[in-house]
Parts: sequence; C-alpha cells; structure tokens
Amino acid sequence: MTDEGKNQRPNANYNLSKPDKVNPDAEQTLTFHYSRERRLEKAPKAVKDLNSKQNKQKGFNLLRPLIADKPRATLFFTIVILSGFIYIFSMLGMLDNSYSLEGTKLEISGTRYEGITIIVLKKTIKKHSTHVYSGAVDIAVSPAASGEYEDFPVFYHRIFFTLEPVEEYRFAVPFDSPDQLIVLQTEKSTLNIKLKPE
Repeated sequence: MTDEGKNQRPNANYNLSKPDKVNPDAEQTLTFHYSRERRLEKAPKAVKDLNSKQNKQKGFNLLRPLIADKPRATLFFTIVILSGFIYIFSMLGMLDNSYSLEGTKLEISGTRYEGITIIVLKKTIKKHSTHVYSGAVDIAVSPAASGEYEDFPVFYHRIFFTLEPVEEYRFAVPFDSPDQLIVLQTEKSTLNIKLKPE
C-alpha cells in the first residue's frame, strides 16, 4: 500500500467545511430540543411541586418516606399494630411454649430418632419467684391413646431440680409416637403436657 492510500479518508467523496467559513455565532443560533424550564412550564402541578426548590425537604426525615402515600402508610401502621400485639402477647406469655411448675419455667421438646424419642427438658427459675422448688420430679411418658381401652407403654423417669438458675435434662423414651403425653409430678404439684416430637 502506498503512502497516498494510507492518508486517504474513507469518506473522501464528501466535502468538508473549511474552518474559516464556520460562523462564529453558530452556537447562539443552535436549536436545543430539550429545555428543562420549557418542559416544566407545560408540566402538571404535581410535577411542578416536586421540582420546586421551596418544597424540597431539608435534612433527614425517616418517617416521611414510610407514610408518603396511602399504601405505604397502611402497610407501616399495620406492621406497627401487629408488632404491638406480638409484644403484648409475649409479655403475657401467650406466645410462649413454656409451662410453669412451682416457681420454675419449663420448656419441653422432643426429637424422634430410629424408634426412640429424645426428650429435652429445660428448667429456668422465674424472676421474682418467692418459692422455687428443688428436689425430685417424677416423669411419666406414654404415647397418646387413640382408643379408650388401648394398651400402651408408660415410661417412668426421675430428675432432680436444684437451685441453679438454668438446668437442662435429656432422656430417651423407648418408643416412637407422633403424640406423647407427659406427666411431671412433685410433692405438691402435677403438670400434664401433650408433646408432639419433631
């Protein structure tokens, strides 16, 4: 390729304007197709209000975006009301899966594993409790009876509560049942529980 071919423009057939013929006032005569001010003049009032400098909020406002329109406000107040109900119910102990036995709070759970059930009993001493039981607790576990005169096994176990604030007891029951009845008995009190192992 020759030097002449290298310097040749791909659009060599088109005439280029000469710099001395360019109008120095060309920038002033150019037509701009987008003007923010003209667009806002024709815009509805809601758009004008959004773009006006007076209505722009200064500073940080956390609540305004949450209740800016009706759907957001409805959702926000629904969440606030539900959170209030959940807090009240939890303070009253209605959402808690725990039981009370002579000044102690008991949480009982079970896990089914290869034909046996592993039961976990967690004892916590209640705050502001005047009398806390310490001593032997007799436990009887049996499958929930489906019939009135059905024979079913009963498993007996004994644990000892101390004055420790939190204690956890684990024991295995030699049968596997979807529903189990548990009876806990101290010298003065009896607690009946229906457990659904996982």
